[in-house]
Amino acid sequence: MAGKFEVYRDKSEKYRFRLKAGNGEIIAVGEAYESKASCMNGIESVKANAASAPVVEKEPTP
Repeated sequence: MAGKFEVYRDKSEKYRFRLKAGNGEIIAVGEAYESKASCMNGIESVKANAASAPVVEKEPTP
C-alpha cells in the first residue's frame, strides 16, 4: 500500500495535514492553516520539494 496525505481539522478548527506511510505510520505533519486551500498548497509544496531536498545533518548547538 502506498503512502497518503490526510487533511483534517484540529481542535482549534485549523486545517492540518499528515503524511502516512503505507503501513499507516505518521511520517510527517504540517503546520496549522487557516484555510483548506492553504493546507492543500502546503501538501503540493512538500510533493514538489521533498524528492530533491538534500539531507543536512545538524550538530547540536552548545
